[in-house]
Amino acid sequence: MRLSLRVDGDCVRGFHVLLAQRLAALANVELSVDARPAGGGIPRSAEALFQLETAIHGLPRDGLAKRLPRSALARYGAPPASVDLVVDLCGDVQLEGPRIWHVTYGGASGEAALLALILAGQTPLARVEENGAAIAAGRLGTEYGGIALASFQDMLARTASLIVAAMSGAASAVPALPEPAQAGALPPMPSAGKLGVRAAKALARRIVQKIYHLCYNAPHWKVGWRQTKGRDLFDLRAHTASGWQVLPDDGSRFYADPFPILYQGQLTLFVEDYIHRLGKAIISAVPFGPAGPVGRPEPVLELPYHLSYPFVFERDGEVWMVPESCANGTVDLYRATAFPGGWVKEATLLSGVVASDATLVEHGGSWWMFATVRDGRGAFSDTLHLWSAPDFRGPWTPHPNNPVLIDIASARPAGRMVKRGDQLLRPVQDCRRSYGAALGIARISHLDLIGMEQVVETILNPGALWDGRKLHTLNEAGGFEFIDGSAIAPRWKQRGGRY
Repeated sequence: MRLSLRVDGDCVRGFHVLLAQRLAALANVELSVDARPAGGGIPRSAEALFQLETAIHGLPRDGLAKRLPRSALARYGAPPASVDLVVDLCGDVQLEGPRIWHVTYGGASGEAALLALILAGQTPLARVEENGAAIAAGRLGTEYGGIALASFQDMLARTASLIVAAMSGAASAVPALPEPAQAGALPPMPSAGKLGVRAAKALARRIVQKIYHLCYNAPHWKVGWRQTKGRDLFDLRAHTASGWQVLPDDGSRFYADPFPILYQGQLTLFVEDYIHRLGKAIISAVPFGPAGPVGRPEPVLELPYHLSYPFVFERDGEVWMVPESCANGTVDLYRATAFPGGWVKEATLLSGVVASDATLVEHGGSWWMFATVRDGRGAFSDTLHLWSAPDFRGPWTPHPNNPVLIDIASARPAGRMVKRGDQLLRPVQDCRRSYGAALGIARISHLDLIGMEQVVETILNPGALWDGRKLHTLNEAGGFEFIDGSAIAPRWKQRGGRY
């Protein structure tokens, strides 16, 4: 295929070089680049904001937004007289003959459209369109909400993922959300004066953040629990009036990612146990009795790298765990030899992949693994990949249409999937406002080697019945249900303190 990439030659960025490299690496693709000046890029005042954010937040200076000379794309040459497909990043290609894919953000082309949505606090819906129809689509996300440059670079990275996915027929749609969609015209780019005010506020906010971090451990999470009495959040789709009990910590650590399991009549809760002074987490466990936790979580698995999301399950009379170990670039399977401890590694299920929150489920005669994958750069939470296997021990095969979903609102797993009748329900993280900000409940309507489709039926937010700014994980077992979210932990808090 003779493929032409249309970019603005007056504003070549690291993003364009990355995208060209990825497209040129595809099988049977001959890439050329149309780098004529296009005009209409982002204003200089926005570039000034980027420079300030780089300085005050310590951002790398060689990110995807870095301006490069036009010669950085010279190796690909100008388009020949005839091409098969044009990928248009500028929105100005109107040729007769070749297929044209326009890349849009909120219905408009160009990086200025993307940045305008970011500055307006909106979640950009990116589309690769041919004759107005979507070839691929995704809700772009970031873990750096409020920092324009970091958000811009994360979303440029995921734009590259989306375009490459479109070439293979993946990421063709995003699910609708159970709330009013953002409507109206594309927000305008703020004036130079307004961007100057934003820059001043960004500096002030950074100073406040540094003072906050001197006084408080951040981030700090907490685990909530309650007895379901026969009705859980999958049934209720709302917080109960009785609220949640909190698993106490001593202020020097936090607990998150609660995974309970009922094994041999005993309910045990596994958690990410993050120790602030170490800057990494281990896996700990605490037994539960009829009235709640018996004691406090005790370490059961510690490795040289960060561990979280202790996905535990019973199979063949034994208990298994797949903890998140993306810091090691692996997805590993452990078996308990002295439950709740004695964990030994049985297999490496995946390697060479930055996979977050691997979640397994048996469905349709196969085992499936769901996880978000950081596709080179960009956010950790917006790109869902699947693998299938005949057995949970493997071998695991990537789904032919990976990534099956690009959606910051519903890609990342948030706990075990549950079956209700013939329905498979999946907790998902809604990270549009920030990482782990809200919890969605999605119904999987289709899952096989052709693809995965889901319908997000409910979004639950923190509030009066679960305070803090986040609601992140949902799991249940043995008549108890568990969630987690954010908390405030003063650095001077004495050991043994309570919320």
